[in-house]
Amino acid sequence: MSTATSTTYNYGVVRQFAIMTVIWGIVGMLVGVVIAAQLAFPELNLGLPWTSFGRLRPLHTNAVIFAFGGCALFATSYYAVQRTCQTRLAFGKLATFTFWGWQLVILLAALTLPLGITTSKEYAELEWPIDILIAVVWVSYAVVFFGTVMQRKTKHIYVGNWFFGGFILTVALLHIVNNIELPVSLTKSYSVYAGATDAMIQWWYGHNAVGFFLTAGFLGMMYYFVPKQAGRPVYSYRLSIVHFWALIAVYIWAGPHHLHYTALPDWAQSLGMVMSLILLAPSWGGMINGMMTLSGAWHKLRTDPILRFLVVSLAFYGMSTFEGPMMAIKTVNALSHYTDWTIGHVHAGALGWVAMVSMGALYHLIPKVFGREQMYSVGLINTHFWMATIGTVLYIASMWVNGIAQGLMWRAVNTDGTLTYSFVEALEASHPGFVVRMIGGAIFFTGMLVMAYNTYRTVRAANPAEYEADARIPEVAH
Repeated sequence: MSTATSTTYNYGVVRQFAIMTVIWGIVGMLVGVVIAAQLAFPELNLGLPWTSFGRLRPLHTNAVIFAFGGCALFATSYYAVQRTCQTRLAFGKLATFTFWGWQLVILLAALTLPLGITTSKEYAELEWPIDILIAVVWVSYAVVFFGTVMQRKTKHIYVGNWFFGGFILTVALLHIVNNIELPVSLTKSYSVYAGATDAMIQWWYGHNAVGFFLTAGFLGMMYYFVPKQAGRPVYSYRLSIVHFWALIAVYIWAGPHHLHYTALPDWAQSLGMVMSLILLAPSWGGMINGMMTLSGAWHKLRTDPILRFLVVSLAFYGMSTFEGPMMAIKTVNALSHYTDWTIGHVHAGALGWVAMVSMGALYHLIPKVFGREQMYSVGLINTHFWMATIGTVLYIASMWVNGIAQGLMWRAVNTDGTLTYSFVEALEASHPGFVVRMIGGAIFFTGMLVMAYNTYRTVRAANPAEYEADARIPEVAH
């Protein structure tokens, strides 16, 4: 039987990251709605360089991936690693540094990207001084996380921590290798790689940012919060271990599928395609494991909107990890590449999987770290769930329709070999889809405002003495 000790978990840094996840989610998704509106109504660029689509789009991707997604990963990994290792977070001051350092990275990105200070590398647009700061913060994150695992009171390392650990190590490797650059001024640098090599390393980084930052990290989140919210053990622990090793062994090779029909050697393109197809198996292994964890608990979906967030996120994860390997097939890619289908695929993963699993995890976590029984309003969680689901479906369906229409129109030729449609005609046909995408994004963004209000009311009612008492570490009976 376990008893409470006077030692408490470090929930302070978890609370900070959790609140900033909600704030940065609002900021990043607002910019997303603005640029979606700009594509539908180009005059909304306002004729200014700082508010143009080309400047705001990397701001949007960095804000939703690294600000919203990054803060969610910091919050949940710091929370879960303490709970599963039954020990206080190692190096408390260093953990605090990771919070303030990460917020500084985000603020510097928000300043430099609208000014056009960029390396022009997808998901790695930030210039060299910020890259160095990211590396320092990330290595500090690794020290805190693995330091906590090393001083654990439990013999076993829970599988969620394997995924968090794998994501932390791989992202460090990806970031440092892809951003080796030669500075020519404080705000400008050039990659040490050239030509097709630069493209290959960039998409090794880019796709594995998806594979490790946006997949492995959030699978760590899933493996902790789905069983906790369902009140059921993980369906198959053996499958979770097989899933982990298969995922990290295969994902790292899939990057070349971004470079089909380019100057990249054909064998490298084909390798990327084959590895992407193999990737379907471990991806679905994780999805099935998460879904089957609800065996005997499906009835809880009727009354628990937090569990709905988590389960629907798994459904979107399964769908987008089926769609990705299919789009990696060269003949399919010939139709889909450069079209809105790719945008739809990315957002099926980003909105449906990453954002919804993060929201479910935060709705579980926030009351715990603020010493409340539950969120201020379960009804508002339910409202947010439906807004997020409807917004995501409108977004991705409009992009699927647009993408297939664009691919077919671009490849249509007349009997004399001339193009049947001009690019402008394809653009005109895409306009209704742009409008629907904007509406779907606006609904999703409004759901974030609902979450922010619910979080504000929950935090406002919190009692510091209660949440510190709730953070006591149970002794492990040996």
